[in-house]
Amino acid sequence: MSDSEFAKIDEANRSRGPAAAVDELVRTFEAGHDWHRLFDALLLKKKLAMGLPTSRPSSFDQVPEDRQQEFEEAYIEAARRVGRAFLDENNIPQAWMYLRTVREPQVVAQALEKIDANNGLPENIDDLISVALYEKAHPVKGLELMLKSRGTCNTITAFDQAIAQISSDERLRGAELLVSHLYDELLSSVGRDIERRAAENSSTDAATASARAATGAAQPQSLLEAIADRDWLFEEGNYHVDVSHLASVVRFARFLTRESPQLAKAIELCEYGSRLSRQFHYPSDPPFDDYYEAHRHFFRVLAGVDRPASLDYFRERLTAAAEADDRRLIAYVLVDLLVRGGAFGDAVLVAAEHLRDLDESSGFSFAQLCEEAGRLDLFRDAAREKGDLIGFTSALVGQSSKRPSSQAAQS
Repeated sequence: MSDSEFAKIDEANRSRGPAAAVDELVRTFEAGHDWHRLFDALLLKKKLAMGLPTSRPSSFDQVPEDRQQEFEEAYIEAARRVGRAFLDENNIPQAWMYLRTVREPQVVAQALEKIDANNGLPENIDDLISVALYEKAHPVKGLELMLKSRGTCNTITAFDQAIAQISSDERLRGAELLVSHLYDELLSSVGRDIERRAAENSSTDAATASARAATGAAQPQSLLEAIADRDWLFEEGNYHVDVSHLASVVRFARFLTRESPQLAKAIELCEYGSRLSRQFHYPSDPPFDDYYEAHRHFFRVLAGVDRPASLDYFRERLTAAAEADDRRLIAYVLVDLLVRGGAFGDAVLVAAEHLRDLDESSGFSFAQLCEEAGRLDLFRDAAREKGDLIGFTSALVGQSSKRPSSQAAQS
């Protein structure tokens, strides 16, 4: 600060009093866009007005209990004012410090949404990713920025770590983002391979060139079109994208819904994966031990493509499973698919046989499914077998409360 600014505040204090001195301090920081110190100045002003000690402007320590709420309201308003001032300057990381304090993350999320990484990455990209993804101001935008700046591998790892802490909608949007990204990357890579081989074929003998002519050099419009009738793309263990990335993104695609435009792309990714050498089919728990085949059926059920046949795939796996743990894993997936398709009646019957003892910490609630399916009798019977008196009673009274009043009176 310059000597003249100190002199102005001193003069205001001597001529007009302490309140004028503080007002001059606030004007000084506003004029200099010194937002961090403006925050303290605003709270200094409030403490002076409240007749409280001013040596620690932003501290609650010397605020009497019966005046805490009054000071807290001023604190919130100062944080909001400073946070929005930082946003006006597009300084999102600094704005976040204040606006998360006043529980206004949506304002920061809106600012993050406006960032267009296609027009060049901001200099503070790492700070933006930290706020958006790791501090959850806008996880999907954080993933998008990470894809642009750090590539596929880091983004897949980050999404995997974030899945348990973000909302179902954010998981869906993150999966859509990664499916689209990997699909485009893979389609481009396959297209380049086709072009390269076509160029090589043009220099071979005429007979070989004629035999390869069907491969064509035109850029394919879809991955399915690109790999159709081109088994040679996969010869000798050839692949066109990091196979671990492919496996991860296919797994993430289970978050997609029937309405997701990327669902068709997920099916095509499975078609591609199924053509890879078996050494690139990553091991997984049932029913996804036959990784790409099982996922292909999973996505076809979601998409409503030959749904009965794909559901039968999982039913047959369930019947054939020898181990109880395997049956439980397969049943869990089958029930999920049935519920997501609205077939609650079928889902609850599978669950009653295989999942009724599953702890709710797993994320599955047999009680809730029975209620949604209108089959509290199944929950009642299961609770009785387990000696669960609370569960039995809740099912019993739940059934009674759903009866028509006339029927209840007759009983």
